[in-house]
Amino acid sequence: MARPHAASVMEDAWHRRLDRMLRHRGWKTRIISHTGFGSESLVRVMGRILLTNDPHTRGSADATASALELFHADNAQRGWRAFLTAPALDVPVTATINGVRTHGRADRSGLIDIPVRGHGLSPGWHEVHLTSPDAEPTTAAVFIVGDDETFGIVSDIDDTIIKTSLPRPMVAAWNTFIRHEGARRPVPGMASMYRALLEEHPKAPILYLSTGAWNTAPSLTRFLRRNGYPPGALLLTDWGPTNTGWFRSGQDHKRSWLHRLARELPNVKWVLVGDDGQHDPATYGDFADERPEAVGAIAIRELSPTEQFLQHGIPLSNEEFSLRVKHQEGVPVCRAPDGYGLLRLLRVALGWEPVPRD
Repeated sequence: MARPHAASVMEDAWHRRLDRMLRHRGWKTRIISHTGFGSESLVRVMGRILLTNDPHTRGSADATASALELFHADNAQRGWRAFLTAPALDVPVTATINGVRTHGRADRSGLIDIPVRGHGLSPGWHEVHLTSPDAEPTTAAVFIVGDDETFGIVSDIDDTIIKTSLPRPMVAAWNTFIRHEGARRPVPGMASMYRALLEEHPKAPILYLSTGAWNTAPSLTRFLRRNGYPPGALLLTDWGPTNTGWFRSGQDHKRSWLHRLARELPNVKWVLVGDDGQHDPATYGDFADERPEAVGAIAIRELSPTEQFLQHGIPLSNEEFSLRVKHQEGVPVCRAPDGYGLLRLLRVALGWEPVPRD
């Protein structure tokens, strides 16, 4: 096995020292539950374990959090607070489903991803009980996709459902760390588009795939809930060093999850939704080339000239990405500036409505 990168070694050493110091001061572990998903044979229970000086405080990034809790949290926090966390390293955690316990451990960033086979859950929403030493027990929501389900949605987040103006550094820092959660703006029509698509397939999954940090999961869940987006699992990443370098690859993160979804939910044909400000068209196009049977359609939200300027510093059309996905053989590609236009095109592309005549 290759030697870990120096950056990850330093980060792990810092986290271990911080862990010892905080535990010496009486801090305990807290389970932050994330929404999980899976098939009738395998479900992924997801979450994160942090250290806290208030062992009775309970945190949740679940879609099942109360509306009152979400409202108060939305208007009380700025983005930077989500990054002032201390992960609990290598802590044991137990997921209990139907009285059967499955044991796992948090990774070097405190993240939990426990695969549970033979869970016996029927398609739809369920709750899983999570326990860990020194932590208050909590529950995590999981969505089970039926073996006969053939439709699903994978959605990007930044500039696809929420206007973030990433990755221009100063604007990104302002949106992520300074602005109140309640000041973030949704992209017009995207929430109603997702609701309309899922009305045609009410038992279909929707997954929000982003290169954003897991620290932002609770605030993103509150944003989705407040703006009427359908509940679904967040598939985020961990910022910072990896075993191979100073930063992880966002494109590799998305590609890895898309192929994992194709393996674990082989009957589902996904509608892949993203924007043309970054690499979504190329990433989705490559995936459709490699696994055309897993893609029902690609929907690309076109950024305005102003948004393109914020993304790249110059007003460009991003043709290097749009051209790559425009001619995707065998997979319909829809392009529009908002969810209203994308929905009209997707209904035709998916065969739900006849092709309009000129």
